[in-house]
Formats: sequence, structure tokens, C-alpha cells
Amino acid sequence: MRTRDFWAAIVLITVSVFFLWKTLDIPLWGENRAGVSGSDWYNSAAIVPLFIFGGLLVLSFVLLAISIRSGGAQNALSAVRIGWDKSEAYRASTIGLILLAYVFGLVPRVDFILCSGLLITALTYGYYGGHARRALVACFAVIAAGLFAFIGFPAQMDWNAHGDDWFTLILWIVLTLLVLAKATTERVLRYVPLVAILAPLILVCAMAFVFRQNVPARGGLIFKQIEYHYYVTLRPLWKE
Repeated sequence: MRTRDFWAAIVLITVSVFFLWKTLDIPLWGENRAGVSGSDWYNSAAIVPLFIFGGLLVLSFVLLAISIRSGGAQNALSAVRIGWDKSEAYRASTIGLILLAYVFGLVPRVDFILCSGLLITALTYGYYGGHARRALVACFAVIAAGLFAFIGFPAQMDWNAHGDDWFTLILWIVLTLLVLAKATTERVLRYVPLVAILAPLILVCAMAFVFRQNVPARGGLIFKQIEYHYYVTLRPLWKE
């Protein structure tokens, strides 16, 4: 596993550096690049990707250091073959399908809180403990939501419709009930619903209201209400 961690860290470092390099094309300090003028730094579209891929780069170096200390680098460099088996192929392929459905089917169309909550719940439920059947159920749930959104709402003009939001919410509730059923014997799973709600909620609110960034599916079922009450109910309180 530490050998695979070594190779994974190398890949993640490469990806992080590449996207950090591309992010530098976005105006950050008010300059003009490629006809795009920047304003104040805290309004720059570069802030969020810089934080995300900068954090990923730091974590990748941490993973690399752990793998080196544990002998993973030595094994990786001395062995021609890393090794592969059916269970590993099954795990990698199902995770790949989940991420594919999330990125291309859900994120552009479905409320960010809903689709990210479903993703967090599915990945934790499906892959904590190494249960193949649970991984299949989690994979099916995310793919079903992604296909429903992709096929049912292919055009961008339909992305603010809430049919796919409700379908994703139903699947998320069903998967959460399965998580809570298993939480009686696996205590870690008790925290999954809380993390699945708070993590995307905090992220999307920080992107929209702190860093002033555009967020995916801005007219989504939940974020639309958050945005309305922020500008109509909360913001006038401190403006006055």
C-alpha cells in the first residue's frame, strides 16, 4: 500500500502543479491578462483554485513523505511491477465511475450541497471497511443520480430545474438511512450525515459570500434559498 501511496503522491503532485500553473493565468492582483482585467485580490477567481490545489499539493507531499518513511519509495523504485488484483480493480473502477458521474452529471446541474452530500455519503459508506457490496450500492446511487441529471436535463437552459435536485435528495436520504443502520456496529459512520451536510454547505457559502466566486448550479434547490435569505434577510441587518 505504501508503494502505491508513493505513485499516487507523484501523480497528485503533478496534477496540483499543473492546475496551479494554469490558475496563474487568472488575474489576481488587479492586472490585465489576455484582455481580462482583475479587481481587488479578494474578488479574483484565482483565490478558490489556489486554495484547493495548494492544499492538495501540501497533502500530496505529506503522503509522499509517509510513503518514503515506510519504505514505499524503495519498493516502488526497485520493483518493475506494482501489483494488481481483482479487488483493487473493482475498487478503482467503482470510485472512477462515481467521480465521473459527479463531475459530468451532477456538479453542473444539481445543487452543490445535494450532490456533494451524496458523494461524501457514498464514498464513506461504500469504501469504509472494504465491503464490496456496499461499494456497489454507493456506486449505483451516484451513477443513477448523475445519469438522471445528464439525460433528463442535458441543455444548460434546463439546469435550474429542480427535478434532478429532488431525485438526488431522495437517493441521498436512502443512502443516509443505510449509513445510520450500519452505524450501530460501526461508530465512525455516525458522523457521516453531519460531515456530508456541513462540508459542502461551508464550502459553497465561503465561495459565494466570502470569496465572491461563482458556484455551480447557483439556482439549485438549497443554495437558491440560502442566497435569497442572505441578501434579503441577513445582509440588510448589518447594512443598516
